[in-house]
Parts: sequence; structure tokens; C-alpha cells
Amino acid sequence: MRWIITAVCFLTLQPAWAQHKTLFLAAGQSNAVGQGDSTASVHCTAGTAFEYRFSGDTLLALKDPAGHRELQFEKANSGSAWPAFAKAYHNLTGSQVVIVPAARGGSSCHYKAELNNYGTWDNRGRLPLFDSAIVKARAAARKTGLPVTGILWCQGERDANAINAQQLSPDEYEQQLTWLINQFKAALGNQVNFYMIQTGHYLNHPAKGFDIVRKAQENVARKMKHVFIVYPQTDSFKEKGWMKDEIHYNQTALNNIGAAVAKQVALKGKK
Repeated sequence: MRWIITAVCFLTLQPAWAQHKTLFLAAGQSNAVGQGDSTASVHCTAGTAFEYRFSGDTLLALKDPAGHRELQFEKANSGSAWPAFAKAYHNLTGSQVVIVPAARGGSSCHYKAELNNYGTWDNRGRLPLFDSAIVKARAAARKTGLPVTGILWCQGERDANAINAQQLSPDEYEQQLTWLINQFKAALGNQVNFYMIQTGHYLNHPAKGFDIVRKAQENVARKMKHVFIVYPQTDSFKEKGWMKDEIHYNQTALNNIGAAVAKQVALKGKK
């Protein structure tokens, strides 16, 4: 009789346990990869945060350096925003978090901005990345039995530089970002939210292209459903001393981004 009660309790609790996991795709370029310091990264409580690794089809405890060199994507060098995000999101919602890292340093949104072999999120170019991100996201969804809830997007510096160099127009960038979001939704479901960490500034470089990218991101978030800017403060990092170098965010910044984005994502999820 006791084993019957135990089995019933297990079967009753299992669906609730499954509902308390949330799957996110983390994509973009080098600040999405993470160029911080793993020794200053946030530590997640055991059993609350995981990283999906495509090679081996496995879930690992999420910790920095997050990510893995697979499917053209990169590993954090050496700290990222994602442990801070996962810890804060779990604290706010009680949900376990699964992160699917899919970012590559220097990658562009539009193929006209692609630089050498750094890759692009366009469907044209020398090293397209979108299909690999979908392959990894779908594999994670199969592994966990979960839909991808949201895409955490941190990208735009490469396109801003291309705009400054007059290789890319503001309209071309905005149209491409809109197309890319629609492609993610077509592949992963219209329910997927797209959460943008707004592009910051490249120190000692013209601000014009970066301001154009920021404005385009605001336009897209305003026009499209389920698209949000969840962190606009990256343009203040120089004054705060939160830059690792001219273009990359340090670990203090990445920890702040992760926690703040988690709060916004949790709030948007309730709407």
C-alpha cells in the first residue's frame, strides 16, 4: 500500500515540477558570449540553473565560463551574464532555469555587416548562425520537454560599426532585425518572447552608428508584439566604470545585466 501512495504522489508532483523549469535561448555577439571574469560571476544554488550542451545532449549545472565551442558558438571568456540571470529569475519565480548559449563574438545581424569569419544572423553571408541556434534550441526543447520561453538577445555592435562605415543603412538594419525576430518566432513558436539588451557604445569610436542601432531596437520593440527592451542602460557603462575594454562589459556590468533582465523577464511573463 505504501508503494502505491508513493507512486501516486510522484506522478502527482511530476507535472508541477516540469512546470517549474523555464528554457531560454541566449544569443548574439561577444557581450552575449560574455567577456567578463568567472571569479566574480554569480554562483547559482545547486539544482536551480542548468546549461544545455548540444555535444552529448546533456544538462550541466550553469556556471561560468558558460557556453561551449560547438555549432560555431563560443564559450565565455570567462564570465557571462547568464548565472546572474538564472539566479535572479529563480529567486523571483521559483522556476529552475535552463540556458541554451548560442552566441558568437563579432557576429552581425545583417550580412552586409559580416566581418571576415565572425558570422552573421542573416540567412546570407559566409557563416550564417541562425540555423545552428535553432538546431540547438530544438534539441534542448526535446531534452527538457519544454518550449523555448524567450530569447535573450545581446547584439548590435558589429552593425553599428558597419553603419558608421556606410556599409549598412539604418533602414537595412531595422528591417533585418525585424526579419530575424520573425524567423525565430516561425521556428520556435509565436509565443516566444524576444528580450533585447540594448546595444551600448564603442568607446573612442563615433557614437552615431550605435545611437542608430539603439533607436532601431526601440522602434522594433514598439512595433512588434512580444518584443521588449529589457536593459537600456548599457550606454552609461563608461561613466560607471563597467567596461572591460572599449567594447566589452566587465563582470560587474554582466552581473547587473543578468539580475535586471531577470526582473524584467519575470514581469513581462506575468502579462
